[in-house]
This record gives sequence, structure tokens and C-alpha cells, in this order.
Amino acid sequence: MLRGVPGGESRLRFTPLNYCTTVSVILLESNNCWSRKRSGPSSRKLALAIATQGFFISSTSSSSPFNSIRKKRPSRKLIGERLRSEMADHEQKAVTADVTSGDMSFQPILEDGVFRFDCSANDRNAAYPTLSFVNSKDRETPIMSNTVPLYIPTFECLFGKQIVKIELPSGTSFYGTGEASGQLERTGKRVFTWNTDAYGYGPGTTSLYQSHPWVLAVLPNGEALGVLADTTQRCEIDLRKDSRIQFVAPSSYPVMTFGPFSSPTAVLIALSHAIGPVYMPPKWALGYQQCRWSYDSDERVLEDRFPNPKSLANDLHQNGFKAIWMLDPGIKHEEGYFVYDSGSKSDVWVQKTDGSPFLGEVWPGPCVFPDFTQSKARSWWASLVKDFISNGVDGIWNDMNEPAVFKAVTKTMPESNIHRGDDELGGCQNHSYYHNVYGMLMARSTYEGMKLANENKRPFVLTRAGFIGSQRYAATWTGDNISNWEHLHMSISMVLQLVSN
Repeated sequence: MLRGVPGGESRLRFTPLNYCTTVSVILLESNNCWSRKRSGPSSRKLALAIATQGFFISSTSSSSPFNSIRKKRPSRKLIGERLRSEMADHEQKAVTADVTSGDMSFQPILEDGVFRFDCSANDRNAAYPTLSFVNSKDRETPIMSNTVPLYIPTFECLFGKQIVKIELPSGTSFYGTGEASGQLERTGKRVFTWNTDAYGYGPGTTSLYQSHPWVLAVLPNGEALGVLADTTQRCEIDLRKDSRIQFVAPSSYPVMTFGPFSSPTAVLIALSHAIGPVYMPPKWALGYQQCRWSYDSDERVLEDRFPNPKSLANDLHQNGFKAIWMLDPGIKHEEGYFVYDSGSKSDVWVQKTDGSPFLGEVWPGPCVFPDFTQSKARSWWASLVKDFISNGVDGIWNDMNEPAVFKAVTKTMPESNIHRGDDELGGCQNHSYYHNVYGMLMARSTYEGMKLANENKRPFVLTRAGFIGSQRYAATWTGDNISNWEHLHMSISMVLQLVSN
């Protein structure tokens, strides 16, 4: 740990860390691309870089003898070469460091060029499990690598919020941020990851149906860098300041950087290794699909209006059509309705703080909501989907799964509601933690139910709400748009944004 002490002295103290192999001390002046000047007239950031599988630890000292080591700013190439040289020179030496709160740490993960950054070792230990990575161990396990990060985020914690900033070369352009309305390039924009039923959204809407805390940066030299804030909670993505990415979300969460690599395509390939590729849909699902509101439907399939759903599906098949049926998460609160009765018996509903099931108004009226964060709830839902498919259903459309709730100012359930989640997902948490992944977990449950119905048949699931990683289970669409030219124009950039995530 580097600390500035009275009299202009600094102390460097080492204590055991079990996987550090080499060490190099480099002064990074406050105006270079790795670090930025903090508050105070003469602050300097001293950086201790520990490689290959250790931590990057930084602290501030306003009067340190190390400040005079280097008058000129080293280039990123020179810094990397010097660090790699130190790593080679000290390959057989073991050095470890004491990491305390406020000392940023990094590890190479997954593959060369991908790094995980945490505010401190304590914050790394406090971070919740990942729901974006297809294999959670990929985020937690460091790899052997001779690559060093060229762009280092800075971390601040304020009133329970973690603020992460990454400064990039002037002229960098930004893309990504998930399902976002407005222009394709996101430079100068700000969005909030909070899945929202946003009927009639416009180009300035800051929260839509899906949450992707991800930014794709294209640097002036043509290289590209991806940055993922791996948090399920409400996150502000601020790209309004020139060439700076800023994330603000409740503590603690890690940030992953991908690259810089030679092209945006290379970044997205690396991202797909982390969060998984798009699932393979059935061939027919790539064709024309048609749906609209007002096809004389009702709150749920009523027997007098649809007396023989299997016969209806057969008629559609004989005429060359596929049938995609809609399933919303809201289950009508009605004793005697077999879905409600079986869910109550299995105790699968989202709860209020007093332990009773939460009731919210949706299309059928008062509804309860499955708690898809529990494996037993997902299995229960999957078993119902399996039976549902027996009616001749070809695909399933999950709607209203932000989750949307009528007659609520927030358009969703209270953030204080309780989810009794599996440990590997984060355990028992309030709704603010699981809100953005509710739709993804529902889509996962639906996908697994379709696989139960026929293991040899590729499922087709369409979901309105989602999170980064939802592509493993479902396709998506751009929500409740309006049949006008403005929304048609916006849909082009929205689809391209989703492709860049």
C-alpha cells in the first residue's frame, strides 16, 4: 500500500497475497490517459502495478519523493513495455501486497485483453454474483496473461453509490448502452438501466424495457474498447462528458474492460465469450412475423371464445402458419384457478416485506407474480410451459415482464418487495436488486419449459424485458412502439444498438 505521510515520505508495505508473481512501481502523472487529477492543487496518483495475476493498487500522495522520478509522461506503449520487462526480470520472485478499501484492484480474466476491476479487494469480496456471464467462474478466476490494461478506471464511493470513470482519448465515439431510443451513436447521452414499461417512448426516453450496462467505445485510431458494469441494479450510464464513460450504481460491483482490440467486431466476439452467444432459434422463426393489438383477445384464454385451442393451432399449421402464444408473469389472484392454486401450494410468489404475496393490477385484474429468482419457481413455471406446448404451440411470447404493474406511479412493483433468490444469483434480496433480471429469468424458465416439452426441438421465446445475457434464452423486440414514421426510424438504430451489446 502506498501512503503519503507527513514530511513528504511514502511507505510501501507488503503482506501476503497468494497469486502475485512480479511487481513494478511506476509513476503515472495526473494528466495521462491512465489516471486523472483528483481534488487538490497538487495531487499525484502513485500506481503500484502487480502482474501477472495480482492487483493494480493506487492511492494519492500530494508530497511524495516518487513524484520526481519522471518529469515526462510515458506513452501507453512505453508503460506496457516497461511493465512486461519488469515481469520478465522478476519472473521467479514472489511479491504480495496489502489491499485495503479504496485501493483499486485488477485481474486479467477470461482471455488476453479482458480485465476485471474492483474498487478494492474488500469490494471484490462484497460484489454480488454475476448474472450476465454464462459461466460465473469466468468472472471470478484470474488467468495467466502478459497483457496489461491500457485504460484504467477510477473508483469513488459516495453515499452508498460507486462511481466509476474511464477517460479515453479525445475524439472517442460511444455506442451500446443496450435498448436505447434516439441516435445510433450514444456520445453525449445518458441512460439509466431500469426496465420500464415505456409505451409510446420517444428519442429522449432514458429507460426502456431492457438493461445493458455496457458501452462500446471506438477510439480515434480505429481500435475499440468495451466496458461492462456488472451490476443488476439501477445504473446511470453517463456519456455526456467528452471521451469519458461514467457508471453510477449502488456499491459494490466490478467493471470489466474488453480490449482495446483491433475492431468493434473483435470486442463483441470477446464479449460473447463472457455472456454467451445468441441461442440458435428454429429456422422458421427467422421469417416474417405478424402481431398487433386488438385481435379480439381477452385477459386470458376464455373457454367460450377459444373452446378448442389445439384445433386452432392445427388449423394454423395446415395453412402454413406457426403459432406463438403469449404468457405474462401476472397470475390472476383467483382461488380455483389451477395455476394460482398450484403456485400458492408451491409457495412461489414474490412477497411483500410482511411475507404475504404481493398483489398488483395487470390485465386479468389483481395478480400475483412468480419469483423467478428461486429454482423451485422456475421449475414450477417450466412444468406449466411443458403442458402448454402440448396444445400445438410453436413459440412463446413473454410480455409485461419488466415486471409491469398497472395503477402504480413507478409502473412496477415496490422496490421493497422480497425475492427469496438462490444463493448463486445473490440470495434473498429486495426487488431493486432483481428488477432488471426479472424478465431474463422468466425467459430462461420459459426456454427450459420448452426444452422439457421436446428436447430435440429448438425453442423460440420472445421477451420484452431483458438484461445483458438474455440472448442465451430469447429473442426480443423493441417494445410498445407506435405505428408512425418516427418510431419506424428509431427502430433501426435500436436494433443496431442491441446488436452491439
